[in-house]
Amino acid sequence: MPVESTMELPGKGLIDRFNRRLNYLRLSITDRCNLRCTYCVPDVFFPKLPHAEILRYEEILRIVKIAVRLGISKVRVTGGEPLVRKGVYAFLKALGGIEGLEDISLTTNGVLLAEKIERILDAGIHRINVSLDTLNRNKYEKITGFDRFDAVWRGIRSALEAGFYPIKLNVVVIRGLNEDELIDFARLSMKEPFFIRFIEYMPMGTHCMNIRQQLLAPEILHTLEKMGPLEPILRNKNDGPAERYRFAGAAGEIGLIRPISHHFCHDCNRLRLTASGRLRVCLLSSVQEDLKGPMRSGASDADIGRIMAQAVLRKPHEHGLGCMKNCDVLDPMSAIGG
Repeated sequence: MPVESTMELPGKGLIDRFNRRLNYLRLSITDRCNLRCTYCVPDVFFPKLPHAEILRYEEILRIVKIAVRLGISKVRVTGGEPLVRKGVYAFLKALGGIEGLEDISLTTNGVLLAEKIERILDAGIHRINVSLDTLNRNKYEKITGFDRFDAVWRGIRSALEAGFYPIKLNVVVIRGLNEDELIDFARLSMKEPFFIRFIEYMPMGTHCMNIRQQLLAPEILHTLEKMGPLEPILRNKNDGPAERYRFAGAAGEIGLIRPISHHFCHDCNRLRLTASGRLRVCLLSSVQEDLKGPMRSGASDADIGRIMAQAVLRKPHEHGLGCMKNCDVLDPMSAIGG
């Protein structure tokens, strides 16, 4: 049985060798998803975790409480698709009850958003990211494997009407697939308070799309500026890696996430907890530390805290992924939590 302990946790918090203070934890609560996006799920067989190997909700909550005592103040719930896991709404409410968490948000593909919007709101979640790589139904089916664009769009509209803010739309930009929609997405930010975030494609996993399909931020910016000048927006303390911009008079924002063309590793503040219970110190590195095994073997809170602090000291200075270069990480994005 796990042993919760009042023993003192590591006193310096989660600070790595390069003096980066880590205060952001991404929680993958499942590796299951109701879509099969081409850049996320490999086209070869990749086994799903047995249910016994997935962290239980009480185990996740315990890890988060320890992490908060070590300085984590921001949490994002991801998957797979988090809304497919049974009991997720009670879990979200319990997560919101953890003292010391300043920011809790949810990343979803939006398929279940419309029908579950009130339950998400009742659980205390007001900030969501929706993965949406196209505004075209036919392309959507090509990218995801399913004809569910209408359901996703209903979910986005429902979130807007319910008062969620911000609503961030995550767009992985892929040459030859959706680069012709950059202006259409940007126009959404003019009319509605959406945060449109264009993300450079990261080739990782055992199967990658053609690396020449990368479309990098300078080219994305060049296209967007055909609409008019983009005004930079100052970052705040809870911002992620996105460079923020706004068109004059726009209701929303434009964001650029540039893991390839401009590494933001120097101020990376995040860790990832996988659904299998491993603390991953960098998305694009295989360095990770098992928390589930020690926890299920009776480790105290102080023991878990020490493992987390030691893992942080293995966080690399930067990832090695560059333009036209595949990542050495073999796990697909669906297994890590993005």
